[in-house]
Amino acid sequence: MDTRKHHIAVIGAGLMGHGIALTMARAGHSVSIHDPVEAARDAVKGRIAESLSLLGEHETAIETILKGIGVSETLSDCVAVATVVFEAAPEKMALKQAIFAEIEAHAPADAILASNTSVMPITEIMSKLTRRGRALGTHWWNPPHLIPLVEVIRTEWTDEPVVNAMMVLLDQAGKTPVRVAKDVPGFIGNRLQHALWREAISLVERGICDAASVDTVVKSCFGRRLAVLGPLENADLVGLDLTLDIHSQVLADLESRPGPSPLLEEMVASGRLGMKSGEGFYDWTPEEASIVKARVSSHLQRLERILPRKD
Repeated sequence: MDTRKHHIAVIGAGLMGHGIALTMARAGHSVSIHDPVEAARDAVKGRIAESLSLLGEHETAIETILKGIGVSETLSDCVAVATVVFEAAPEKMALKQAIFAEIEAHAPADAILASNTSVMPITEIMSKLTRRGRALGTHWWNPPHLIPLVEVIRTEWTDEPVVNAMMVLLDQAGKTPVRVAKDVPGFIGNRLQHALWREAISLVERGICDAASVDTVVKSCFGRRLAVLGPLENADLVGLDLTLDIHSQVLADLESRPGPSPLLEEMVASGRLGMKSGEGFYDWTPEEASIVKARVSSHLQRLERILPRKD
């Protein structure tokens, strides 16, 4: 795949699908979106316009971007001339496999097929395809039009030129793609994120501190530098000898159970599901939950404006 403009098909018009479509259309590609739910199809262009406005795009630019986006009533029409297809359906294996069977039946034979998923094995999703060499995973992070990272996951069958082509497409669309050479649960980002979450929950479970202390430490300490200094850069910065000394002292005491925390299981069983139920590690009113969500959204939007975009 070169620098020419492409026809991108997006299957799913929800939070992830609309953000993927927005990103690709904003980069100048023509985009088709399909969703089996009529209400989602009807709302998607308005949703994209709203997100573009929050990103600071002027009305004229928004109109231009929207002109490059079409909404298809059927999946077959959506993918008929696509060079790349991004599937952004709910996280259900049978559903994704069925969608890709339909995509393969109607998309051009040389179209690249990509599944967006957080943790589901790409190899299993694509296992029933006839031409598996053109299929891979692209894990876009939520919200996809604000978070730069996209993990590009190859399966045992994925052709190397397909991986390279996807990396180029995403890079030229202003994203930050990273190559995941082996299809492992959670890929890279979620493995790192949930290793932290496991220890965070364990600290509360073991009575070492409360939830607020955990979150305060992360937000007021190393979390502040993570955006500009990754963990392995930090290890080199402080010295690998010091890193080894610290690991020799602390790793044996870190949470290492292979399954979920009993505390987490107990909370879920009792209906304490977090913001959605009003109780989790904290108590939440609808207003408090809205404030936190707005704070995260505002923070990401400010970063989008102050950090340079790739062109």
